[in-house]
Amino acid sequence: MADKLGTYRDKRDFEKTSEPRGRRARGKSAPRFVVQEHRARRLHWDLRMEHEGVAVSWALPRGVPAHPDENRLAVHTEDHPLDYLEFEGEIPKGEYGAGTMTVWDTGTFEAEKFRENEVIATFHGERVRGRYAIFQTRGQDWLIHRMDPPDDAGYEPMPDRIKPMLARSGQLPPDEEKWGFEVKWDGIRTVVFCDHGHIELQGRNFSDFTPRYPEVRELARELGARRMILDGEVVAFDEQGRPSFERLQSRMHLASDSAVRRRMRDIPVTYVIFDLLYLDGHSTLSLSYEQRREVLDALELEGPAWRVPAYHRGEGSALLEATRELGIEGIVAKRLDSPYEPGRRSSGWVKVKNVCEQDVVIGGWTPGEGGRSKSLGALAVGVMEDGKLTYAGKVGTGFTEKTLALVQRELEPLRRTDSPFDGRQPPKGTIFVEPRLVARVELREWTKSGTMRAPSFKGLRNDKDPQECVREAGQPGSTQ
Repeated sequence: MADKLGTYRDKRDFEKTSEPRGRRARGKSAPRFVVQEHRARRLHWDLRMEHEGVAVSWALPRGVPAHPDENRLAVHTEDHPLDYLEFEGEIPKGEYGAGTMTVWDTGTFEAEKFRENEVIATFHGERVRGRYAIFQTRGQDWLIHRMDPPDDAGYEPMPDRIKPMLARSGQLPPDEEKWGFEVKWDGIRTVVFCDHGHIELQGRNFSDFTPRYPEVRELARELGARRMILDGEVVAFDEQGRPSFERLQSRMHLASDSAVRRRMRDIPVTYVIFDLLYLDGHSTLSLSYEQRREVLDALELEGPAWRVPAYHRGEGSALLEATRELGIEGIVAKRLDSPYEPGRRSSGWVKVKNVCEQDVVIGGWTPGEGGRSKSLGALAVGVMEDGKLTYAGKVGTGFTEKTLALVQRELEPLRRTDSPFDGRQPPKGTIFVEPRLVARVELREWTKSGTMRAPSFKGLRNDKDPQECVREAGQPGSTQ
């Protein structure tokens, strides 16, 4: 026994930690197990099973799988004393495994096999029930696999990607009582996957935004063992509390973790959550918008870098007027009975704008003049029509020195000799580029010839595919 617990004792100073020394023996009874939630440097779960006088232990970074299709890593650790099966408490800073240990589940088990490299057992706990295999794959790395169907016959494995539902541009619906209305957040559309303390921030085209917004990653730690998929936008707010896409630009294009850490102090972001797509083994896509919002609101997801703003039922005109007075982009109307339709630009969601904005594809630039003679003067941009890039005008205002330098740096490697535009062309002297970059612009209106009037640059969008940049329909703020 002393040999089995030698590694455990060598790693701990029992003058500092309240963890058990392992002196207590135990009488004969059904072998016990415990799953402890361990809020250490990284949140994880520890599975311990009583065997031959000790608690054989594994660290589970992604928790206990609930479905046979969801294998999970199990890292074999040193044997623990049997007293540890009941241990809860704070392991002091500086000690091995420092953090908070709580009992997440406990019970008994029946072992079919308990070998050096394989365990098959049936667990009888409050949360962990069923037949599991735990087997070695390489060194200390093992896998834990559920062998029987889940207790909940309706349990669905959590998907690893969902393309967000999109809104059509339009006018306020006349039957406002059948709709819910939200502020249109001027940010980056992001689907968030939270699973046992792990999080992934996924863009519209499955881009991984997780490293860019560390403050949002704390949401998963807050949720613990819960599993959910959320839909929302990463937003940067200005000094007046209004969403600012220009401000967000300073966080969108950073290349290193150190740069991200520096900027997050100056320009923090908030994950604004407006939909729930999956919760603890169950898809919510088929529920109505009203039902999904009811479940989402009950979760009370309020934190330092995330929140769930209220929606306004039947109050579209009032909300649109309020956003206009505050200088906010507009609102989104969502039909109360509409399901969530991944990847579709559905008539169930309608964006109503106070200002006319358009996502455009950059197809080239013209050199600057005067004070901007050493950089670009204007962008030559277009929109997609029938799969081809159609010229929509030049954008020469709205830039700062920083955004000018950023855009120039992004465009230089994309130079090409011929025009990417189909049909009408930009003026002579335009330097053409591969049509890969998307920019958001604000404009007064579209002319009859299909050119933007008085467009102003708002920022680059790395979350949108050029093929998605079609001409927006509808007049901003119209109630007709």
